[in-house]
Amino acid sequence: MKLTRGWGWAVPAVAAIAGILFAASAFTADGTDLRSTTTDPATLVAERANEVADLNADKATLAHDVADLRAQVEDIGVEQAVDETQRLQGPAGMDPVSGPGVVVTLDDAPQARLDEAGVDPNLLVVHQQDIQAFVNALWAAGAKAISLQGQRLISTTGIKCVGNTVVLEGVPYSPPYRIEAVGDIGMMHASLAGSQSVQIYEEYVNAYDLGLSVEDSTGLDIPAYNVTPQLEWAKPLD
Repeated sequence: MKLTRGWGWAVPAVAAIAGILFAASAFTADGTDLRSTTTDPATLVAERANEVADLNADKATLAHDVADLRAQVEDIGVEQAVDETQRLQGPAGMDPVSGPGVVVTLDDAPQARLDEAGVDPNLLVVHQQDIQAFVNALWAAGAKAISLQGQRLISTTGIKCVGNTVVLEGVPYSPPYRIEAVGDIGMMHASLAGSQSVQIYEEYVNAYDLGLSVEDSTGLDIPAYNVTPQLEWAKPLD
């Protein structure tokens, strides 16, 4: 009777231990045999041959991809691509520019006007559209290069008004705002005079004493654009 009871608890215990061992073995093997039972040399050689064949196939595919990429580079022409890149650096604003031009300075109304009662303070400060009006007029005149507060402006530059400051490439600037443009002085004066947006700003200059001066310069030095351009919506031409 005692022997029967002993086997009664021993059998489940042995089964449980065996289950744990099987689980540990499966976990360690990670789905593969812990030790290969294949000892036939011919079978082992065949398996290795298949693995080598698969690797050679991958190698051939990669070699084909490399050949395609090399052909594309050769079609473009490395020297031609380098020459084209260097040629476009200037028009893209990546080279410094020096020469004669004009300097435009915009400023808020004096403090005395800002302290006057009954006057909308928004009428007494320079806004981003005012700066853009002068910059666009200078571009329209064929300016070779333009800078604002010493920073080069290019086609992707955004001028943003935040409070009573202007943010350019993430850097805030306070007035006065100095715009320098290298180009034909006569054409730039004519373009400023013919710009309707510039004329509107001049009306506010007369009415609210906003600051404005346009001066000629025989020698301006405008630096190269030193920020990586961010082209979020641009698409290459076919």
